Amino acid sequence: MEETFSNQDFILIDKPVGWTSFDAVNFVRHQLRISTGNKKIKVGHAGTLDPFATGLLIIAAGRENTKRIDEFKAMPKTYVATIRFGATSNTFDSTGEMTKTVLAEDFVPPTLNKINEVLLSFIGPQLQLPPMFSAKKINGERLYDLARKGITVERQPNEITLFNIQLLNYSYPDLTIEVTCSTGTYIRTLAYDIGQKLGIGAFCQELRRTAIGAYNVANAQEIKK
Repeated sequence: MEETFSNQDFILIDKPVGWTSFDAVNFVRHQLRISTGNKKIKVGHAGTLDPFATGLLIIAAGRENTKRIDEFKAMPKTYVATIRFGATSNTFDSTGEMTKTVLAEDFVPPTLNKINEVLLSFIGPQLQLPPMFSAKKINGERLYDLARKGITVERQPNEITLFNIQLLNYSYPDLTIEVTCSTGTYIRTLAYDIGQKLGIGAFCQELRRTAIGAYNVANAQEIKK
């Protein structure tokens, strides 16, 4: 790992589940300091991934390279998400407090045609409200810090674009899709919104970022504690 990380300006990481993006940055920083004889190197990442998510994280090493992080942040992102129907979560993902929404024994799951119809309705430019459980700052405070205190504040919607949504698999209660989207998109919110539009509730069960622009997770390095 030490030799792999040495003398690289931009490092592609396959972030494991349970790690924060900062965990990955700290890991790379530690490895680079070992490989350079304890030399201090500025390290940063392009595009946060939630701890429950896995996949591509681009890490910049060196002062000049960290100045270019915004170039990567502006690139389209591609995700594979598994959405679970029949319940909602206060975090919009599998880590939150669940509320079951499908209770009737005679409930009929939505058809494949209905699922495709709803997915198509989300393609294109739109406004998306950031979830309360997110790293977005309002008046200097992270939304997730406020949410953990039980505080909900007014948020301004983000202008986003969903370029493409491809249905990969559907077997109720799980739907797996591939989404290519603009920066600032919350796939957790998309999962919630899909559930609302279908009238059955949903949350993001699993999330994996597979690409940032032309950079693919297939070329990324796995890291382990």
